[in-house]
Amino acid sequence: MEMKNGKELPIVLKVSFDKLLRHYDSMAQSEDIYLANKAKRILAAQAPFPELRDGFTDFSLLEKHKDVISLILEDTFPEPLTHNEIKTAALPYDNVIFNSTERFKKIVKEAGDDFKLEIGDFSNDLNYIMACTVILNFHYGFNLDFKRPFFYNIPDAKGVMRHYRILYNADFMDIIPTEKAKQLNQSDVDELLANFENLDLWKEKIPPNSFISKGFVVSNMFDVTAEHSISEIKSSLISNDKRSQEGFMGNVNEVFRSLFNLSGIRTGFTVYNPKEDEFERVYGPNVQSFLLQGKENEACKDALCQASYKKLLKDNTYFAISNVDQYFEISGGTAPYKNLKEQGVKSAIFAPIAENGELLGVMELVSFKTNELNSINAQKLEDVMPFIVAAVRRSKTEEENLIDAIIQHECTTVHSSVLWKFEEEAKRFIAEDLKGGRPSFKEIVFNDVHPLYGQIDIKDSSQARNFAIQRDLMIQLSDINDVLTVAWQKNKLPIYEELIFRVNNHIDDIKETLHTNSEQAIFDFVKKEVVPVFEHLKRTDTDLGKNVITYESNIDMSTDSYYDHRRNYDESVMRINRELASVIDEKQESAQAMYPHYFERYKTDGVEHNAYIGDSITGEREFDKLYLRNLRLWQLQVMCEMENVHYNLKPELAVPLDVASLILVYNTSLSIRFRMDEKRFDVDGTYNARYEIIKKRIDKSYIKGTNERLTQPGKMVVVYSQKKDELEYLRYIKFLKSKGYFDGKIEIVELEGLQGVSGLKAIRAGILYRPKNKSSEKTYTYQELIEEIQA
Repeated sequence: MEMKNGKELPIVLKVSFDKLLRHYDSMAQSEDIYLANKAKRILAAQAPFPELRDGFTDFSLLEKHKDVISLILEDTFPEPLTHNEIKTAALPYDNVIFNSTERFKKIVKEAGDDFKLEIGDFSNDLNYIMACTVILNFHYGFNLDFKRPFFYNIPDAKGVMRHYRILYNADFMDIIPTEKAKQLNQSDVDELLANFENLDLWKEKIPPNSFISKGFVVSNMFDVTAEHSISEIKSSLISNDKRSQEGFMGNVNEVFRSLFNLSGIRTGFTVYNPKEDEFERVYGPNVQSFLLQGKENEACKDALCQASYKKLLKDNTYFAISNVDQYFEISGGTAPYKNLKEQGVKSAIFAPIAENGELLGVMELVSFKTNELNSINAQKLEDVMPFIVAAVRRSKTEEENLIDAIIQHECTTVHSSVLWKFEEEAKRFIAEDLKGGRPSFKEIVFNDVHPLYGQIDIKDSSQARNFAIQRDLMIQLSDINDVLTVAWQKNKLPIYEELIFRVNNHIDDIKETLHTNSEQAIFDFVKKEVVPVFEHLKRTDTDLGKNVITYESNIDMSTDSYYDHRRNYDESVMRINRELASVIDEKQESAQAMYPHYFERYKTDGVEHNAYIGDSITGEREFDKLYLRNLRLWQLQVMCEMENVHYNLKPELAVPLDVASLILVYNTSLSIRFRMDEKRFDVDGTYNARYEIIKKRIDKSYIKGTNERLTQPGKMVVVYSQKKDELEYLRYIKFLKSKGYFDGKIEIVELEGLQGVSGLKAIRAGILYRPKNKSSEKTYTYQELIEEIQA
């Protein structure tokens, strides 16, 4: 016999109730009159139809005898449980179902007319082999374990996929050999065990239709949607290959719909960047974030309200919004309610993906129905979050490894000009190790190289930073004073008056000058003294609570203080550094093409750079002083261009900071050594340390006999000690004046002696500027440029 779908089986399927009826034969002899009469009634109903005992393959008889079959199965399918249990009577290995509970019928009906009931992840070939293993166990007596869970995947009326585990009861089955059945021994079984996927071999040992399966099976089903969803989440999120597939997010959405039994919910993810305290987009096919709403990244304090910020980032607990529209109105349209409302979201759950107090990201569940997601069903996430955390942790590790690989490949601390030396040493290290020695990585030293140093420093950066902090503290203390004054006027509690007195003392303390310890003292005062009082006011007085909330709305969540002027300063410094660094990085490519040299630059309050050029760095290429002079001229020209970039940028800065440029000319060659602990080059030897001392102190020096600082905005300063260096740079400045870099105003000054260093002189040359919005032929001195900008 063949299955309904035309595939072969090793057994002929016969429907028979003989084994169950034999139970009623015994029951009819019972001394219990009730049981005996019941059994006799069932046996009398079956008696006219012997085929129900003998078995049949004509499945049309199932419909013909359905009433008698229902009577025979009435104990197996008790009426009081029919609306609760999910149960069927059927043939094994096929979907021939001839009796079922009302709940099962309802589940299949709600799936729709197009739904076809099939066991999930079960192929026809596997069906054949599974039937063979049953035959090996029950007929041949070989103990084989082929038990595995089987499932029906059935959508409900809302379209949510539900998963039902099937447990088979084969108590009413007999397996009978036919003339096609073969004798099998242990070697046959051993061969089958070694070739599980060889269907032809299984058919050879246990041919099609070589046994009769007489009887039926009872299938009990249990809704395991939650457990299945958790398993699917684990499989989907932890598997590398699945996460990169195009349909990954669709599968994730489907799994969470099953877990929550909600057909319309959608899933989003964001990654948390602790360094910047911001959320970042997750890159992947169709991965989105409802918090970011299409943006690449956003500061957490801008993407969240105070309550959600605290719950997600501080407490690492769920934040549920059951009614987005309501909270949008209450908050006055702030984040995250504004973004959610604009996307049509009506309810949402944000779940922190956190491990040991470290936030890795946020999982977002959103619904387009009010109250569909809430703080109660948010608890369903408890069982799945460990798998999500594990997946995100692994993704972050993989990303970090990839970033490290890219850094090593693209921008390693081992500069390309000296990489050959490191490769030579690595090869020697490996060769020594293969010989059985105890190799050590020798220090990399380059002798007889000529240094170049330059910096573009942000002028008076410490004063500007302190001024910004001072302004923020003054405003914050003033706002605190306003709240406390209202509280004092309303309640006349002496403690409010005492706090006002202390706030005024702090204001007086920083009004003129910000002292070293003032910022921390005020921060501690606010945290320990003011915040508890404000929390009390929010709890006890609605009107005063509104004043406190207004004050708190100005608090930066990452610093727990006012951060307006300081933010402007920090962002201005960062933008200056970024723009200046990009100029010299770009220009470095052409400089390396002229003659290879070691180069490094780093950002402080401005941009500094070191360069070293010499024969030992280039290896095979011959060095000539011509290349040193060329690099010096290149440095002078590039720093003038960096000055121009800054002064074109200055009108766009929140804080219009000035810069001052300086070049140090060192006439003596020296040695540099790679410091393994710091992963960078440094000058080598006591004698050469003088160069480092000058570098560290030169920008703070004064012109001899005056209180005038050496570095000034609008002037290029070249510091030197030898007359020949002076003449060399005067030539360069004269040449660059002809190209519109300098205005021709030059002064030569002597420096006040630095500690351990004396005899230094400097050239100060006025720089010309070309505003980007003006004619490229028009140039300006620094003073003219400032007047032009302010006009």
